[in-house]
Amino acid sequence: MIELLKAFLFGIVEGITEWLPISSTGHMILLNELVQLDVSRDFYSMFEVVIQLGAILAVVVLFWSDIFPFGRTASDNVFSNRGMMQYVKKDIILLWCKILVACLPAGIIGILFNETFEELFYNYQTVALALIVFGVAFLVVENRHKGCAAKINSLEGLSYRTVFLIGIFQLIAAIFPGTSRSGATIVGALLLGVSRTVAAEFTFFLAIPVMFGASLLKMLQFGLSFTSYELAILLIGMVTAFVSSMLIIKFLMGYIKKHDFKVFGYYRIALGILVCLYFALG
Repeated sequence: MIELLKAFLFGIVEGITEWLPISSTGHMILLNELVQLDVSRDFYSMFEVVIQLGAILAVVVLFWSDIFPFGRTASDNVFSNRGMMQYVKKDIILLWCKILVACLPAGIIGILFNETFEELFYNYQTVALALIVFGVAFLVVENRHKGCAAKINSLEGLSYRTVFLIGIFQLIAAIFPGTSRSGATIVGALLLGVSRTVAAEFTFFLAIPVMFGASLLKMLQFGLSFTSYELAILLIGMVTAFVSSMLIIKFLMGYIKKHDFKVFGYYRIALGILVCLYFALG
Protein backbone atom coordinates (compact mmCIF):
# COMPACT_ATOMS: atom_id res chain seq x y z
CA MET A 1 0.00 0.00 0.00
CA ILE A 2 2.86 2.39 0.78
CA GLU A 3 4.34 1.87 -2.68
CA LEU A 4 0.98 2.54 -4.32
CA LEU A 5 0.72 5.80 -2.37
CA LYS A 6 4.20 6.72 -3.59
CA ALA A 7 3.08 6.04 -7.19
CA PHE A 8 0.08 8.29 -6.53
CA LEU A 9 2.43 11.06 -5.39
CA PHE A 10 4.69 10.64 -8.42
CA GLY A 11 1.66 10.92 -10.69
CA ILE A 12 0.56 14.17 -9.07
CA VAL A 13 4.02 15.70 -9.40
CA GLU A 14 4.30 14.58 -13.04
CA GLY A 15 0.87 15.93 -13.96
CA ILE A 16 1.53 19.33 -12.42
CA THR A 17 5.12 19.90 -13.49
CA GLU A 18 4.81 18.53 -17.03
CA TRP A 19 2.73 21.49 -18.17
CA LEU A 20 3.99 24.29 -15.99
CA PRO A 21 7.34 25.54 -17.39
CA ILE A 22 9.22 24.46 -14.27
CA SER A 23 10.81 21.14 -15.34
CA SER A 24 9.14 17.84 -14.53
CA THR A 25 12.58 16.17 -14.66
CA GLY A 26 13.97 18.41 -11.92
CA HIS A 27 11.02 17.71 -9.67
CA MET A 28 11.05 13.97 -10.35
CA ILE A 29 14.75 13.77 -9.51
CA LEU A 30 14.16 15.55 -6.21
CA LEU A 31 11.09 13.44 -5.43
CA ASN A 32 12.97 10.24 -6.18
CA GLU A 33 15.66 11.30 -3.73
CA LEU A 34 13.09 11.90 -1.02
CA VAL A 35 10.54 9.16 -1.78
CA GLN A 36 12.05 6.22 -3.64
CA LEU A 37 9.83 3.57 -5.17
CA ASP A 38 10.76 0.01 -4.24
CA VAL A 39 11.29 -1.09 -7.85
CA SER A 40 14.20 -1.99 -10.08
CA ARG A 41 16.26 0.74 -11.73
CA ASP A 42 15.11 -0.36 -15.19
CA PHE A 43 11.44 -0.24 -14.19
CA TYR A 44 11.79 3.21 -12.64
CA SER A 45 13.56 4.52 -15.74
CA MET A 46 10.57 3.34 -17.77
CA PHE A 47 7.99 4.43 -15.18
CA GLU A 48 9.05 8.08 -15.02
CA VAL A 49 8.61 8.37 -18.79
CA VAL A 50 5.52 6.24 -19.38
CA ILE A 51 3.38 7.95 -16.72
CA GLN A 52 3.58 10.91 -19.09
CA LEU A 53 0.97 9.06 -21.16
CA GLY A 54 -1.54 9.97 -18.47
CA ALA A 55 -0.54 13.61 -18.77
CA ILE A 56 -0.80 13.62 -22.56
CA LEU A 57 -4.23 11.97 -22.51
CA ALA A 58 -5.43 15.02 -20.58
CA VAL A 59 -4.40 17.21 -23.53
CA VAL A 60 -6.20 14.90 -25.95
CA VAL A 61 -9.40 15.03 -23.89
CA LEU A 62 -9.35 18.79 -23.25
CA PHE A 63 -8.45 19.80 -26.81
CA TRP A 64 -10.16 17.01 -28.75
CA SER A 65 -12.15 19.36 -30.99
CA ASP A 66 -8.94 21.30 -31.81
CA ILE A 67 -6.82 18.28 -32.77
CA PHE A 68 -9.22 15.69 -34.23
CA PRO A 69 -9.23 16.30 -38.01
CA PHE A 70 -12.34 14.35 -39.02
CA GLY A 71 -16.03 15.27 -38.95
CA ARG A 72 -18.50 17.71 -40.43
CA THR A 73 -17.42 21.35 -40.56
CA ALA A 74 -17.83 24.51 -42.62
CA SER A 75 -17.45 23.90 -46.37
CA ASP A 76 -14.57 26.37 -46.62
CA ASN A 77 -12.53 24.36 -44.12
CA VAL A 78 -12.48 21.00 -45.88
CA PHE A 79 -10.40 19.60 -48.72
CA SER A 80 -13.41 18.84 -50.93
CA ASN A 81 -17.16 19.35 -50.98
CA ARG A 82 -17.70 15.77 -52.16
CA GLY A 83 -16.54 12.33 -51.13
CA MET A 84 -14.66 11.39 -47.98
CA MET A 85 -12.52 14.54 -48.07
CA GLN A 86 -15.56 16.63 -47.13
CA TYR A 87 -15.12 15.23 -43.61
CA VAL A 88 -11.43 16.15 -43.31
CA LYS A 89 -10.77 19.48 -41.58
CA LYS A 90 -8.11 21.32 -43.52
CA ASP A 91 -6.90 23.62 -40.73
CA ILE A 92 -6.34 20.73 -38.31
CA ILE A 93 -4.48 18.67 -40.93
CA LEU A 94 -2.22 21.67 -41.54
CA LEU A 95 -1.76 22.06 -37.77
CA TRP A 96 -0.60 18.44 -37.52
CA CYS A 97 1.82 19.01 -40.38
CA LYS A 98 3.33 21.90 -38.40
CA ILE A 99 3.46 19.78 -35.23
CA LEU A 100 5.35 17.05 -37.07
CA VAL A 101 7.80 19.59 -38.52
CA ALA A 102 8.44 20.95 -35.02
CA CYS A 103 9.05 17.39 -33.77
CA LEU A 104 11.76 16.64 -36.33
CA PRO A 105 14.80 18.08 -34.48
CA ALA A 106 14.12 16.41 -31.13
CA GLY A 107 12.75 13.26 -32.73
CA ILE A 108 15.75 12.57 -34.95
CA ILE A 109 18.46 13.61 -32.49
CA GLY A 110 16.65 12.02 -29.54
CA ILE A 111 16.36 8.62 -31.19
CA LEU A 112 20.00 8.63 -32.28
CA PHE A 113 21.62 9.96 -29.11
CA ASN A 114 19.11 9.50 -26.25
CA GLU A 115 21.27 7.08 -24.26
CA THR A 116 24.33 9.28 -24.74
CA PHE A 117 22.47 12.33 -23.43
CA GLU A 118 21.29 10.37 -20.39
CA GLU A 119 24.84 9.28 -19.57
CA LEU A 120 26.32 12.77 -20.01
CA PHE A 121 23.68 15.13 -18.68
CA TYR A 122 21.26 13.28 -16.38
CA ASN A 123 22.81 14.55 -13.16
CA TYR A 124 21.86 17.15 -10.60
CA GLN A 125 24.46 19.68 -11.79
CA THR A 126 22.95 19.83 -15.29
CA VAL A 127 19.40 19.94 -13.93
CA ALA A 128 20.19 22.76 -11.51
CA LEU A 129 22.02 24.80 -14.15
CA ALA A 130 19.21 24.34 -16.69
CA LEU A 131 16.61 25.35 -14.11
CA ILE A 132 18.45 28.55 -13.33
CA VAL A 133 19.42 29.47 -16.90
CA PHE A 134 15.90 29.09 -18.27
CA GLY A 135 14.48 30.78 -15.18
CA VAL A 136 16.60 33.81 -16.01
CA ALA A 137 15.54 33.46 -19.66
CA PHE A 138 11.88 33.76 -18.69
CA LEU A 139 12.58 36.97 -16.78
CA VAL A 140 14.64 38.45 -19.62
CA VAL A 141 12.12 37.54 -22.32
CA GLU A 142 9.16 38.84 -20.35
CA ASN A 143 10.92 42.13 -19.55
CA ARG A 144 11.92 42.49 -23.18
CA HIS A 145 8.38 41.90 -24.41
CA LYS A 146 6.63 43.98 -21.77
CA GLY A 147 4.11 46.24 -23.50
CA CYS A 148 4.85 44.76 -26.94
CA ALA A 149 2.08 43.23 -29.01
CA ALA A 150 2.62 39.66 -30.19
CA LYS A 151 3.09 39.17 -33.93
CA ILE A 152 1.41 35.74 -34.01
CA ASN A 153 -1.92 35.45 -32.22
CA SER A 154 -3.39 32.24 -33.66
CA LEU A 155 -2.27 28.72 -34.45
CA GLU A 156 -3.02 29.38 -38.11
CA GLY A 157 -0.49 32.23 -38.03
CA LEU A 158 2.38 29.89 -37.20
CA SER A 159 4.61 29.42 -40.24
CA TYR A 160 6.64 26.26 -40.91
CA ARG A 161 9.82 28.24 -40.26
CA THR A 162 8.48 29.37 -36.87
CA VAL A 163 7.43 25.90 -35.75
CA PHE A 164 10.75 24.40 -36.86
CA LEU A 165 12.60 26.97 -34.74
CA ILE A 166 10.30 26.14 -31.81
CA GLY A 167 11.33 22.52 -32.41
CA ILE A 168 14.97 23.54 -32.04
CA PHE A 169 14.17 24.89 -28.57
CA GLN A 170 12.43 21.60 -27.77
CA LEU A 171 15.65 19.83 -28.79
CA ILE A 172 17.50 21.81 -26.11
CA ALA A 173 15.10 20.37 -23.53
CA ALA A 174 15.61 16.87 -24.93
CA ILE A 175 19.36 17.18 -24.44
CA PHE A 176 19.53 18.96 -21.09
CA PRO A 177 17.23 17.68 -18.31
CA GLY A 178 15.89 20.42 -16.11
CA THR A 179 15.35 22.73 -19.07
CA SER A 180 11.64 21.79 -19.22
CA ARG A 181 10.16 20.87 -22.57
CA SER A 182 7.24 23.25 -22.10
CA GLY A 183 9.56 25.93 -20.72
CA ALA A 184 11.95 25.71 -23.66
CA THR A 185 9.24 25.76 -26.32
CA ILE A 186 7.35 28.61 -24.65
CA VAL A 187 10.50 30.73 -24.31
CA GLY A 188 11.36 29.99 -27.93
CA ALA A 189 7.86 30.87 -29.11
CA LEU A 190 7.84 34.13 -27.17
CA LEU A 191 11.19 35.10 -28.68
CA LEU A 192 9.69 34.47 -32.12
CA GLY A 193 6.79 36.82 -31.44
CA VAL A 194 4.13 34.22 -30.57
CA SER A 195 1.49 35.19 -27.99
CA ARG A 196 1.51 33.43 -24.62
CA THR A 197 -1.79 31.65 -25.26
CA VAL A 198 -0.76 30.33 -28.68
CA ALA A 199 2.69 29.38 -27.34
CA ALA A 200 1.10 27.34 -24.54
CA GLU A 201 -1.44 25.65 -26.82
CA PHE A 202 1.16 24.69 -29.42
CA THR A 203 3.38 23.37 -26.63
CA PHE A 204 0.54 21.14 -25.44
CA PHE A 205 -0.09 19.79 -28.94
CA LEU A 206 3.61 19.35 -29.63
CA ALA A 207 3.83 17.10 -26.59
CA ILE A 208 1.41 14.53 -28.04
CA PRO A 209 3.71 12.81 -30.58
CA VAL A 210 6.81 13.50 -28.46
CA MET A 211 5.45 11.83 -25.32
CA PHE A 212 3.79 8.97 -27.16
CA GLY A 213 7.05 8.31 -29.00
CA ALA A 214 9.22 8.53 -25.89
CA SER A 215 6.85 6.29 -23.91
CA LEU A 216 6.68 3.68 -26.67
CA LEU A 217 10.48 3.64 -26.95
CA LYS A 218 10.92 3.17 -23.19
CA MET A 219 8.32 0.40 -23.03
CA LEU A 220 9.96 -1.46 -25.90
CA GLN A 221 13.36 -1.12 -24.22
CA PHE A 222 11.96 -2.43 -20.92
CA GLY A 223 9.78 -5.13 -22.47
CA LEU A 224 6.04 -5.62 -22.14
CA SER A 225 6.24 -8.15 -19.33
CA PHE A 226 5.12 -6.65 -16.00
CA THR A 227 4.41 -8.19 -12.64
CA SER A 228 1.00 -7.36 -11.16
CA TYR A 229 2.81 -5.15 -8.63
CA GLU A 230 4.62 -3.20 -11.35
CA LEU A 231 1.46 -2.87 -13.44
CA ALA A 232 -0.49 -1.48 -10.46
CA ILE A 233 2.21 1.13 -9.79
CA LEU A 234 2.32 2.14 -13.45
CA LEU A 235 -1.46 2.45 -13.81
CA ILE A 236 -1.84 4.47 -10.60
CA GLY A 237 0.89 6.84 -11.71
CA MET A 238 -0.70 7.29 -15.14
CA VAL A 239 -4.24 7.84 -13.83
CA THR A 240 -3.05 10.32 -11.22
CA ALA A 241 -0.98 12.17 -13.83
CA PHE A 242 -4.08 12.34 -16.05
CA VAL A 243 -6.32 13.86 -13.38
CA SER A 244 -3.75 16.35 -12.10
CA SER A 245 -2.90 17.35 -15.70
CA MET A 246 -6.55 18.09 -16.45
CA LEU A 247 -6.66 20.49 -13.52
CA ILE A 248 -3.31 22.19 -14.10
CA ILE A 249 -3.87 22.75 -17.83
CA LYS A 250 -7.18 24.48 -17.14
CA PHE A 251 -5.47 26.60 -14.49
CA LEU A 252 -2.55 27.54 -16.76
CA MET A 253 -4.73 28.56 -19.70
CA GLY A 254 -6.70 30.86 -17.41
CA TYR A 255 -3.60 32.18 -15.67
CA ILE A 256 -1.67 33.27 -18.78
CA LYS A 257 -4.60 35.32 -20.07
CA LYS A 258 -3.97 37.78 -17.23
CA HIS A 259 -0.38 37.16 -16.13
CA ASP A 260 3.09 36.68 -17.59
CA PHE A 261 5.56 33.84 -16.95
CA LYS A 262 7.84 35.70 -14.52
CA VAL A 263 6.62 33.79 -11.48
CA PHE A 264 7.79 30.56 -13.12
CA GLY A 265 11.17 32.13 -13.80
CA TYR A 266 11.65 33.02 -10.14
CA TYR A 267 10.46 29.58 -9.10
CA ARG A 268 12.92 27.85 -11.44
CA ILE A 269 15.84 29.88 -10.10
CA ALA A 270 14.87 29.08 -6.50
CA LEU A 271 14.45 25.38 -7.31
CA GLY A 272 17.80 25.27 -9.11
CA ILE A 273 19.53 26.72 -6.05
CA LEU A 274 17.66 24.24 -3.83
CA VAL A 275 18.80 21.30 -5.97
CA CYS A 276 22.42 22.47 -5.73
CA LEU A 277 22.24 22.87 -1.96
CA TYR A 278 20.45 19.58 -1.43
CA PHE A 279 23.01 17.50 -3.30
CA ALA A 280 26.02 19.54 -2.18
CA LEU A 281 25.13 19.23 1.49
CA GLY A 282 23.53 15.77 1.32
